[in-house]
Amino acid sequence: MAELRVAIIGGGIGGLSAAVALLSRGAQVQVYEQAPQLGEVGAGVALQPNGLRVLERLSVGDRVARVGARFTEWRFCLMDGTVVSRETFTTLGLHRADLVTALVASLPQEVVHTGHRCVGFAQDDRRAVVTFDNGVSVEADVVVAADGIHSTLQRYVVEPRKPVFSGVVAYRGVIPARRVPEWPEGAFRVWAGHGKHLLVFPLRGGELLNYVGFVPADEQMRESWTASGDPVRLSAEFAEGWDPMVGRILSQVETTFRWGLYDREPLPRWSQGRLTLLGDAAHPMLPHMGQGANQAIEDGMALATLLRGASAADVPDVLVRYQVLRRDRTAQFQRGSRINGVRLDSEEPVTFGLPWVHDYDVEAEACC
Repeated sequence: MAELRVAIIGGGIGGLSAAVALLSRGAQVQVYEQAPQLGEVGAGVALQPNGLRVLERLSVGDRVARVGARFTEWRFCLMDGTVVSRETFTTLGLHRADLVTALVASLPQEVVHTGHRCVGFAQDDRRAVVTFDNGVSVEADVVVAADGIHSTLQRYVVEPRKPVFSGVVAYRGVIPARRVPEWPEGAFRVWAGHGKHLLVFPLRGGELLNYVGFVPADEQMRESWTASGDPVRLSAEFAEGWDPMVGRILSQVETTFRWGLYDREPLPRWSQGRLTLLGDAAHPMLPHMGQGANQAIEDGMALATLLRGASAADVPDVLVRYQVLRRDRTAQFQRGSRINGVRLDSEEPVTFGLPWVHDYDVEAEACC
């Protein structure tokens, strides 16, 4: 049986994870990224046990462990530093650029193509064709749209829907951990109060601290997807009445970026013929469960497991099975992330270490 030809549109965490998984299951894979080079803005991602399990099985675990920072102690605090809940489970904090680099290093050099912005798609019973703005066209048995919340290909699957603005903006960035020597090793902290919250966790073996400050958006910030932020304004948001540790961390911020936080209602369909959606193209979610990257990684493993051994003729049916397997689980995270955001801004502790989240084995589920 001929190997399946898979074209992945999007070279972020979801697309690259899917490429590693599909290659490991015997597919011919090519990744097409619109940016001139791969990379991520300087911010962190938390790989929780369900995402780490997948990367370990794909032989990427050692690579990410070398560039990550493990933390096990999760504390949820009121704005003044009073601890209201604690959890203990292992998570790996990674700079997004480091995770992208680790995934690329797990792929053959000829797999990833930058400077390819998707502008068109067509398919028939035998093949799919993707076209790019540089004049290139590629044929594939499977096309995976891993091109984010602004997905170009999503409209070929479902009626286009506008993203939903949460009313919240996130300030994100990193600082050298040496500037905050009192930061506890292996610690994750959330402070919540006055309709805002701030979280901090380590990256790169503890060399960096990643921070994310969530604040209500004003009209000027409402339409901003991503833009440079003002460190002075960020510090002012968490000044009066906040734990002195918060002030010490934010006083070290020299550069910050701000994101308007958007998601969507769960889509009714992910797949159409030989085209399917993955990651934020399928299920953009707010970051309040820390599962966005983890769910994209699960998507890739599910898709690769289901396609293993399939023929080109089998693809449309397999993609429907992928949709059925993944849609309800990711919808739980979309809804749960909204709920957690409200709870945090109401100074209610939230729980991340849930068995249904961390004990889930996507490969085993896909094999059943």
